[in-house]
Amino acid sequence: MSERLRVVALYPELMNIYADRGNLLMLERRCRWRDIGFELKAVSFDDRLAPGECDLIYIGGGQDRDQALCARDLVQRKRDALVEAVAGGCALLAVCGGYQLLGRSYRVGDETLPGLGLVGAETVREPGPRLIGNCVIETTLGGELRLLAGFENHGGRTYLDPGVEPLGRVVRGHGNNGRDGGEGVVQGNVIGTYLHGPLLPKNAWLADFLIERALGIALAPLEDGLEQAAHECAIEAAGLPLARLDRAAYADLR
Repeated sequence: MSERLRVVALYPELMNIYADRGNLLMLERRCRWRDIGFELKAVSFDDRLAPGECDLIYIGGGQDRDQALCARDLVQRKRDALVEAVAGGCALLAVCGGYQLLGRSYRVGDETLPGLGLVGAETVREPGPRLIGNCVIETTLGGELRLLAGFENHGGRTYLDPGVEPLGRVVRGHGNNGRDGGEGVVQGNVIGTYLHGPLLPKNAWLADFLIERALGIALAPLEDGLEQAAHECAIEAAGLPLARLDRAAYADLR
């Protein structure tokens, strides 16, 4: 068991739209409030990713041009280390543009960005409007039914290979492609999602889940009155009235 959570943020100067950096702040606070050490390292174009020196890798979303720059560097210079880290038990959270790079490729018009190939998925920029709005999904991540709330804004449509599990089922919003009802992907310790928010401040339970997975420990609960209020407000902002939900059915609402 590590005495501190060691987090690597990939390309944080570029992959940080919709305040995705808030996810890192949430992890730091949840650790500090439990007297767990927290170490954050930024890894960008000129930096080396050391597989044995991190417990959790994070990559957020970015603009198209920045995403393309990161995709090439990620695949050419960091893929092997990243694969080794994940194989060794490191957790990985990727949001939006970062999520799109987890699969084999992302095709945008005549250009195809290389992907990491960590999960069986492909992303395509198809004709049609961007998929935008507040979103809620149901997920059984961690073994119990829970809700995840966030904000999505993506032009790419992601298609998972047969047998690859989405992170959850769309209750409100569009999800991976607006068609199959799936949102995000989960494979072992790798989680990808289109949900911004920032995601973790709106879903404190997911932040704790990631810390537990990364460190291999069980966390003591915190006094989460404000966090729970933020979570429930985000659910209602997506047009899902809490009064219509069976609260007993969801572990995050009990």
